[in-house]
Amino acid sequence: MEKGSEAGAHILSGAVLEPSALDELFPDWKNMGAPLKNEVTSDEFYFLTGAEKSVKLPHMLIPKPSHNNGNYIVSLGNVCRWMGEQAEALGVEIYPGFAASEVLFHDDGRVKGITPGDMGVSENGEQKGTYMAGMELHAKYTLFAEGCRGNLGKELISKCKLDEGKDPQHYGLGIKELWDVDPSVHREGKVMHGLGWPLSESGSTGGWFLFHIVNNQVVLGLMTDLSYDNPHVSPFEEMQRTKLNPVLKDVLAGGKRVSNVAAY
Repeated sequence: MEKGSEAGAHILSGAVLEPSALDELFPDWKNMGAPLKNEVTSDEFYFLTGAEKSVKLPHMLIPKPSHNNGNYIVSLGNVCRWMGEQAEALGVEIYPGFAASEVLFHDDGRVKGITPGDMGVSENGEQKGTYMAGMELHAKYTLFAEGCRGNLGKELISKCKLDEGKDPQHYGLGIKELWDVDPSVHREGKVMHGLGWPLSESGSTGGWFLFHIVNNQVVLGLMTDLSYDNPHVSPFEEMQRTKLNPVLKDVLAGGKRVSNVAAY
């Protein structure tokens, strides 16, 4: 079941992808047209100490999971579309345009399957002439991948007590932008990450990233942890302040924002 109009339709993020899982699933993915073309060429990590200052952290001090040698800057939407094509080629049936709306359970509490939402229902909840009830889909195994705060996920966590004895889940708000930048400052394949100001000044935690993708474009994002005590903190405003530091400002100066998105 795919709630978007096609596989990958609601995956809007640019990301750095570590390809070892693809190596296992599709060893010949490079010759199969996988949308991994922009290999990381350089990797930098900064600690912003203020609006004008920063410290570039030595590579040796960066934890190994944050090293990006051999990784690729990708559009996750394109990766999901390609993965959907490979799944269908292997016989998997994908039903786009349908979102699961209800979890079905066996009498003993095991998950039985799901039901997609009813079709042909008016905004007032009345059945129209095109009404069609959601069909029950039963399965030996049901995998849920609806995101960090999905309605079905919350029901499963509560009913099956999946959070007992576990640490609380950690949430953050990510604001991401796509920019056209001056070709003179564009470095295709360059990955930049950073911590510190302005979140440290406002009593928040989180960090930013800036990825140089193809066509003289960069993907910029700020992740703000939703654990701050100050009710006046605005992740959007913190994003704007982050762009004032010369580490980012020197890349964005003279550029143009193409699009933006926010996600948990």
